[in-house]
Amino acid sequence: MTRRVAITGMGVVTSHGIGKAVNWRKTLAGESSIRPITLFDTTAYRTKSAGQIADLPVAPWRRIRASRVDRASHLLYHAAAEALAESGLAAAEWEASRSAVALGTTLGGMASGERYHQSYVQKGPAHARPSRVVDHLAHAQPLHLMEEFSLPGVPRLFCNACASGADAVGHGFGLVRSGRGDLALCGGYDSLCEFAFAGFHSLQALTSELCRPFDRNRSGLAIGEGAGILVLEAWDRAKARGARILGEVLGYGESNDAFHMTRPDPEGRSAALAVRLALQDAGVAPETVGYVNAHGTGTPFNDASETVSLLAALGPRAREIPVSSSKSMIGHLLGGAGAVEAILTVLALATRRLPPNVNYETPDPQCDLRIVRTATPAEEVRVALSNSFGFGGANAVLVFRAVGADS
Repeated sequence: MTRRVAITGMGVVTSHGIGKAVNWRKTLAGESSIRPITLFDTTAYRTKSAGQIADLPVAPWRRIRASRVDRASHLLYHAAAEALAESGLAAAEWEASRSAVALGTTLGGMASGERYHQSYVQKGPAHARPSRVVDHLAHAQPLHLMEEFSLPGVPRLFCNACASGADAVGHGFGLVRSGRGDLALCGGYDSLCEFAFAGFHSLQALTSELCRPFDRNRSGLAIGEGAGILVLEAWDRAKARGARILGEVLGYGESNDAFHMTRPDPEGRSAALAVRLALQDAGVAPETVGYVNAHGTGTPFNDASETVSLLAALGPRAREIPVSSSKSMIGHLLGGAGAVEAILTVLALATRRLPPNVNYETPDPQCDLRIVRTATPAEEVRVALSNSFGFGGANAVLVFRAVGADS
């Protein structure tokens, strides 16, 4: 059985704010939400800023004490609440359906682990809260979410570096398309914590200036935090209940470089394979691709490798396809990146507007792509790619189609 897969709900939280509306408005405007870090002391670090969410409100948990859940769980709550509300699916419908929850993360509740360790070392075991150990476990956040929203499906957690969120969406897509499930709540998340920040800092991967993907003078990435959630549903089921369909998931491809733990293959061979597999899975030709939401971290190696992979997979026409990355505005969301960027891609198709790649000033011969400098009308774009290429050579590519583009 092969079924079409509809997107009937989306929710997003980034440093731009909470909700699709504010995120899309600020993204199209090219606003930067990279700001000074206040969650931890940055005195020892060269880089002082990140895509930190300002004044994150405590989520209105009903079944769980808000004080007992971590920041990552709050991010997930806000994104899931928006997606579920937009889908119009009641808890009873999830309970009566074959459903799944698939989420991606790189850090899980790492921030809770940090706080537990600090309390243990500074004040002693008696002052270290055991609940923080529970939230440190990567599967704690999905379980909190499922309990709160009465989502009884089997939980699936993906920890595949920066491809985690995209992998989760791809898995949910596969379950629904194959007929093994009717509904899937999927996406990714990560909250900002010092452990991850220090790691990227030690790798000298963080920029102390502006993050500028694909620019000749790019000097590194900016870390961010956030969550993106999509509700996927069998197309015929969504139509039958009168749901508003936001977009269609067409295909998913994955691969691994098997090259280096932190550096991508400079020839982009495996990333190109992921693009080809995604297009093959979608049943569309490379010529149909009208936009690429790039992984585009702003590091010298990543952007050059991604360019090579697009040229290898899409041919010379890749130089004519509009390409942009949102990471210069909200930072790299790690496990949340693939899901949030998938949502931005769907919004681009739905609104016929391509988001800009901000801070791009000086073209790089190694990144000879058609970079979107300002928000651009795109009336003819119907099919788009969303790339997620992570550490360890983890590659995931999603293919989306605008509603009505098949007619």
